[in-house]
Amino acid sequence: MSDIYGHRAQSLDGRDVSLEAYRGQVLLIVNTASKCGFTPQYTSLQALYDRFHDRGFSILGFPCNQFGKQEPGNAEEIANFCSLTYPVSFPMFAKVEVNGDNAHPLYEQLKTEAPGLLGSRAIKWNFTKFLVNRAGVPVERFAPTVKPEDLTAKIMKLL
Repeated sequence: MSDIYGHRAQSLDGRDVSLEAYRGQVLLIVNTASKCGFTPQYTSLQALYDRFHDRGFSILGFPCNQFGKQEPGNAEEIANFCSLTYPVSFPMFAKVEVNGDNAHPLYEQLKTEAPGLLGSRAIKWNFTKFLVNRAGVPVERFAPTVKPEDLTAKIMKLL
């Protein structure tokens, strides 16, 4: 298994970001959507971020429109939604694809190194979560139905 630090992604405000900036942190990487039944998870994701950020934890949100077209907005609309509807302060990135020929390389690595149920690679829906250790290695994948607050013990163990 290799670390994720070689990947780059565009932030919601258009900056090119190297994941190297998160070296040494425990990460929770989530594909998000603003019009999904799981969207209220933004509240508990933010609570986790607030609780553990000072200890070297971050959440990286990647909006995705591949599931039910539930993230139709552009970067500015997504940013406004995340700041006004759910006061999100963790890093959010530009919309990506997580499955298929145009899947972001980060997601290709996450799916390979932390497969789903019965070894499946494809992400099934919005708010699939990947926990990454301080060495930048994906260690576990969680279904959208897993509530962020239920990951507290696993996060604490990695911190």
